[in-house]
Amino acid sequence: MTLQQLQQVITIADSKSMNEAAKKLYVSQPNLSTVVKDLEAEAGISIFIRSNRGITTTPEGEEFIGYARQIVEQYQLLENRYLTNESKKKFSVSMLHYSFAVKAFVELVKKVGMDEYEFAIHETKTAEVIENVKNMKSELGILYLSDFNESVLTKLFKEYGLVFEELYLCDTYVYLWEKHPLANSKLLSIKDLTEYPCIAFDPGKNNSFHFAEENHSTLDYRKMIKIDDRATVLNLMVGLDAYTLCSGIICEELNGSDYVAIPLKESEKMRIGYIKHKGAKLSSMGEIYLEELRKYLSA
Repeated sequence: MTLQQLQQVITIADSKSMNEAAKKLYVSQPNLSTVVKDLEAEAGISIFIRSNRGITTTPEGEEFIGYARQIVEQYQLLENRYLTNESKKKFSVSMLHYSFAVKAFVELVKKVGMDEYEFAIHETKTAEVIENVKNMKSELGILYLSDFNESVLTKLFKEYGLVFEELYLCDTYVYLWEKHPLANSKLLSIKDLTEYPCIAFDPGKNNSFHFAEENHSTLDYRKMIKIDDRATVLNLMVGLDAYTLCSGIICEELNGSDYVAIPLKESEKMRIGYIKHKGAKLSSMGEIYLEELRKYLSA
């Protein structure tokens, strides 16, 4: 089992086609098929299922590819640090669609500058936040736990060797455009919101309520719109009088002052925090980022 073989099966998994992967890797398709066969024999599993429609990764193959990505990414970090002339240090963080987490990232970059550092920020889904930290694509992952999702996510953290550290405990709020018919309310209930579209982030392939970004994910909403990016949330609020459920932490510097957060009567507690590898010492960038995050949340 070589690094090159691992890179090749990752390319096959991403391409979902042996032919396309062979083109990207500049090797023959028979040669690539032999690589897969050898790896499957060595690992004692079937990595791919081949059909006329292309390549599908098996459940065992998904796990194998996950480990392969981790090894390849770690080699690339090693190569960038010691085997090339690249002198910039790197810091990456993954997060749910939290403007306050982006704000802390902005303050981090302002504080240390970009001359000596290369930064990455991944605003994404719950499962991908966890995967990115697990595979060391990101040093930190910002998400939340609740009574509903805690047992499932904590089990994953333990399986992947991750730990969760709480930063902030908050209630559930309704996030609205300031000109929404209910924007002047002091308190809102789910019943009050029945006639308006609820916006929720699509959890992706892990289509489980436990991976939802919003509380009350199991409710049967009369009107629901699934979206993928934070800017769309703001646009739909204005265009459709839509709303979403959130932590109530609004970053006006980034989102503007045209939106309000109103307490939800059926509130569920959200424990916002970060995940990292258990026992791993935070980098200086990770320490500064968390310092900025705590500073903003405490304010």
